[in-house]
Parts: sequence; structure tokens; C-alpha cells
Amino acid sequence: MDEVRPTSGAQAHGLVPLFPPGLQAIYGECRRLYPEQANPLQVTAIVKYWLGGPDPLDYISMYRNTGCPAQDIQEHWHYVSFGLSDLYGDNRVHEFTGPDGPSGFGFELTFRLKREVGETAPPTWPAELMQGLARYVFQSENTFCSGDHVSWHNPLDNSESRIQHMLLTEDPQMQPVQTPFGTVSFLQIVGVCTEELQAAQQWNGQGILELMRGVRVAGGPWLITDMRRGETIFDIDPHLQQERVDQGIETEGSNLSGVSAKCVWDDLSRPPEDEEDSRSICIGSQPRRLSDKDTEQIRETLRKGLEFNSKAALPPINGQKQNHERPQSRKDSLESESSAAIVPHELVRTRQLESVHLKFNQESGTLLPLCLRGRLLHGRHFTYKSIHGDTAITFVSTGVEGAFATEEHPYAAHGPWLQILLTEEFVEQMLGDLQELNTREETKLPKEYSWPEKKLKISVLPDSVFDDPLQ
Repeated sequence: MDEVRPTSGAQAHGLVPLFPPGLQAIYGECRRLYPEQANPLQVTAIVKYWLGGPDPLDYISMYRNTGCPAQDIQEHWHYVSFGLSDLYGDNRVHEFTGPDGPSGFGFELTFRLKREVGETAPPTWPAELMQGLARYVFQSENTFCSGDHVSWHNPLDNSESRIQHMLLTEDPQMQPVQTPFGTVSFLQIVGVCTEELQAAQQWNGQGILELMRGVRVAGGPWLITDMRRGETIFDIDPHLQQERVDQGIETEGSNLSGVSAKCVWDDLSRPPEDEEDSRSICIGSQPRRLSDKDTEQIRETLRKGLEFNSKAALPPINGQKQNHERPQSRKDSLESESSAAIVPHELVRTRQLESVHLKFNQESGTLLPLCLRGRLLHGRHFTYKSIHGDTAITFVSTGVEGAFATEEHPYAAHGPWLQILLTEEFVEQMLGDLQELNTREETKLPKEYSWPEKKLKISVLPDSVFDDPLQ
């Protein structure tokens, strides 16, 4: 539970004896921006996290920012968190590692909310939103980076707003600070609509943020969130904005390296009764492995749960911290049983397949052109992770080193994980054949695509096929 109170003048100016140095460093950066607001309103965790409270952020300060009329920047409320970094340096929350690395998780969150006419005090709902994100970081130890997206699938203020997701970027005013416990940067939460989130997933977050900076009602240069915004950047400028996104995917590729999906794959190489035998065929004495970088990116994709349009990216956030023992190490991404199950393991044999049949529901099928055009043609990979069990399909290009699928044996399975290696020439051919999948409009199903010379078949089927356990 939180309470709202003003900070005392002595506390805000760091005059209290033994004032925590990490806290003081962040206050110092806030004072640099707001010298006239020494006593901002502050949401405070009544029971601190290290004492068993549910909220990891000790404080969230709320400032009134007058904007910058010369740059057409609107007046807004500016929220700053305290607690993702190490405030105390005594191991009560974060392991003290010295001044050279990151402090705690290395960042604090900020948020800029448009001030409504007549509003005399900042709304407090952003504080709970920031606490929710902080709980996710603490429980998963998955840190955020500029350009990341958060699928929330709910209005950020629990209203009827179209602003239901978030992108993250560097705060335009707050500079990184050096504390005795390490460095702290400031990541700003930017509220976005579903269409903008989808574009960020298909292209990249930084590209969409740059487009939003050029549209005043979508945030402008400082990316100020307006919860009453009714238009997306594509509504405001439909042709130009979509053209920029398409061009970005074409020239830079897509940052979407995988999705949770309704998908299955069948081995057409052998009759079903020989399946057990086919699983014992091994390529070489040891299975080839993806490079560490590619394996970690695939893991990252599956851990973050990059569902295209159906579920939140964050796992359930528990209201209470279940275990107050400090974890032994910090991770850059979230471990999960489902993602670990598809990572190569020496106890599972790798088998080559002569012919495969891939089956996707319509939502997953519409991403195939993006997978081919935005990922494989740029030398990258793309993974479909089934929402039912541990089945996964990874498309790799010849530019991905260390894959256990090769040009000689382009279809290879490692347990429930199928890898498909596609040459650039075949990708171009498939893009032409799959052109009708570029639209997300409903089409008549089933659809079947076949390349007999490659011994590859793809079917796009109704959702009911994947929801029926007998299929």
C-alpha cells in the first residue's frame, strides 16, 4: 500500500544525517531540473520492500513540468521512481557491487503525463503502473532497455482509453547519474495504442518512437503521454506513417524475432509408425548448436512472450513478494520452463527430416511474410513458439551461424524444436507465393501452400484445429 505525501525540505535537499547516497544522487538530478520544486508530492511505500511490503519502489516523486512553448512541448506531470537502483548500498535490497557497474538494476523509470486543463495535482495512477513494472523486474530479474515494448492490453489508467501498451525510451531531460553504488540511467514509459505497439513489434520500438516524436498529439519531442488521445499516428497520417514503417522493415529488417503462436509441425519423412526410429537418427556424433548470441536471442524472444495481439508480454505479477532472500545473480532475461525446453540439450538427439508440413492459425500465418522479408532476408532468424506445449519452429537464414539445420539438411529437429533453413532464393520465391498473407483481413480457410521440389508444405488453418486436443 502506498501513501502520498510531500517530501520535507531537509530531506529533499539531502540535509538529513546519513541520507542514503543513492537516493541523494537521484534527488540531485531532480533538483537540477526542478530547482523551484524542492518538496514535490511523493507516493511512498508504507511498508518497504525489504520489510516484506509488496511495492519495490520506495518512492515516486511527481513534478509539474511547464514544457517548452518554443518547441511546442505541452505542460505535463513528470514522475520519477526510486528503488530499481541501489539507494542504500547496504545489501538490504540490491547486492552492493561497487561504483564501477550499474547501481541495482541500473535504471529508474520516469513517465510524462499531459496535464489536463484545471488539474492542480498530479494523478497517482502512474505510480501504481510503475510499481507493477518494478514488481515484474524484481520478480523476473529481466531488465528493460530503450526501445523495449510492454504489451499491457489494458488502458494504463483503467479508463476507456486507447492507450493500452507501453514503449520505453531514454528520458529526454534526465541525465545518467553516477552514485557510490554505480550508474543510474532514466528510462521513460511512453503510452501507445495497439496499432503502434504492433508496428513496433514488426519493425522496432525506436523507429515508432521517432515517428511519434514528430506528431504533437502522439507525444511530440518529449513523448508526453495523453490518455485522451483518440488517434494513432497511422490515423493522423495513414499513408506516410505506414510507408515509413514498411520502408524501415524493408531496409533495416524487423526486431521481432519471435511470437507465441498456434502452430504445429509434422514430419512427413517417414510413416507415423516409424516415428520412434526417426527420432533416433543423429547428425554427426554431437548435435550442432546455435551460437550463444542466437540461442540467447531466441530465449529472450520466448521469455518476453512477444504475443502479437492476444496476451500481455509480462507474466502474472504477484501482489506479495514470495521470497525475500536475495537471488544469487542478476539475469538479463527471464528464465522459464517453456523456453528452456527448446534450447539444445546434449541428451536430446538431433534428427534430419526430408519433408515437413507446417500448420499455423491465421494470426500466425499473417506473420510469415514479415518473418521472411523482415528477418531472413536480413540474415536473421524467427521463432514461432506454440502456446500449447513445447513445440517450436525456428526459421533461420544462411547468415545465422551454428544452426543445426544446414543447406544440405535444411529441416532438422531437436526434440519438439524444428529448425528450417531457407536460402535467399527460396525466401524470395515463398514471398511471391505467400503474398495474399500480407493482409490481416479475414480470408477463407484453410489455405495450403506447397513447394514439392523443396518437400515443404504450409497450411493456414482455423483456430479450432489447434484448440481441439484430438487434432
